[in-house]
Amino acid sequence: MNVETAKTVLAVTQDKELKLILEQALKKDRAYRYHLCGSSKEALVRLESHEVNMLIFDADIGEDPKAGLPIKMRLSHPHVARVVVASPRKLAEADALAKDSAAYIFITKPVVVSQVRLTIKRALELSELSRRHRIVTRELKLSVDDELFDEDRRLSVSGGISKFERLVYASPKMADVVAKAKAASKTELSVLITGETGTGKELMAKAIHFNSSRSESPMHVQNCGGMDETTLRAELFGHLAGAIPGIAAERLGLFRAADGGTVFLDEISEVSPAFQAALLRFLQEGEVKPVGSDSVHYSDVRIIAATNRPLEELVANGSFRKDLYYRLNGFGLEIPPLRERPEDVEALAEFFLEKYAGVVGRRVLGFTSEVLAVLSRYQYPGNVRELENEVQKMVAIAEQGGYISERHLSPDLAKLRFSERLPQGLDVMGGSLKEMVESLEAKIVETTLRKLNWNQTQAAQELGLSRVGLANKIKRYSLAEQGA
Repeated sequence: MNVETAKTVLAVTQDKELKLILEQALKKDRAYRYHLCGSSKEALVRLESHEVNMLIFDADIGEDPKAGLPIKMRLSHPHVARVVVASPRKLAEADALAKDSAAYIFITKPVVVSQVRLTIKRALELSELSRRHRIVTRELKLSVDDELFDEDRRLSVSGGISKFERLVYASPKMADVVAKAKAASKTELSVLITGETGTGKELMAKAIHFNSSRSESPMHVQNCGGMDETTLRAELFGHLAGAIPGIAAERLGLFRAADGGTVFLDEISEVSPAFQAALLRFLQEGEVKPVGSDSVHYSDVRIIAATNRPLEELVANGSFRKDLYYRLNGFGLEIPPLRERPEDVEALAEFFLEKYAGVVGRRVLGFTSEVLAVLSRYQYPGNVRELENEVQKMVAIAEQGGYISERHLSPDLAKLRFSERLPQGLDVMGGSLKEMVESLEAKIVETTLRKLNWNQTQAAQELGLSRVGLANKIKRYSLAEQGA
């Protein structure tokens, strides 16, 4: 199994013996990627940073079992397989934790390597079977459910959806970018990621880090926008106690804290000329000189920078150093806006649906084909972040066990749906405003019914009405099916 298909196992423990057993079971097996965390807080950061397939949680870690990480993950990350480990004195707590978190199993210490390997293998197999069962069940259900979805489903068991850690995509454009990012992750070159706000530049940076040889070392993130030069320099290079007015404590700085790892600098286009010179010096020599100090330290850090502005233009007008630009652009990646890759919209929408349905503990069967069509046509000025917000809101108001339909769309998307459904050359009759509105409403209702072959259930759903409400409008406007 290659690295791209390897399953990621996240362990939370402080037990030295258990750490050793887990390393022996996983470290040299290419079927797995293994990450160790010393606390639930640290593990949550990992979970949000990259794709995790399995959690091994040590109940002896000393945290409140009722608010334990496995219980939280049952809602926030329902598809991650969970295993609880505990010492004999913690059996009762481990049993309760395993039940409350719907864990695959709990095992008691001391554990042996073969036991760990078999447990992990079986838990992941069951998780994969459950995933396939959900997809097959949904597709079989849809095939007899009033054609709510198009017959040709891309999200099938063998569908064309891909992931690069937390990045989800289906379009050829994103596939090309991800292929370059995977190549970049195998090098030590600096990476410059460009793209509009909300396209996923930070997720791309984290995916590169976690697929690089530096993945076991820290990754720190710093947004350079809206910060004055002194504060930004102190955040990255550190400062001595009292060197910054109002800050008494000494600060190590992200460059030294991330030694051996990666620092992601977002909005790099916003930094001052003086800071550009300091950053260039760091990239060339690895020198870190804290604010207020005469001492020079050295740090081995890979820089991944991002910007939503074209740096070439800033270089041309002299506001960004050319030599720094070439240093940062060792490997250049441009993430296209979502409107240029509509193939990704459905894949992302399904991903966010599962994510937020798990968070709120709600079973939502999926999107209707009309909703997917509207989502795919929208231009998304806020890109993927805007789509995520839209899906989150729709999941929040969707009915338990139902579909997300057009009545759940936000006003901006509903306007798009409404405007694209109006018949061409619509003549509005009547003299007063009330008469014109009623004329328009009658024609919209009649057009919708005709389009759906007078299926009143589907028409009511599309118009956001109840069956009774639609029947009242049909009677009010004396509408009748042709040939009836």
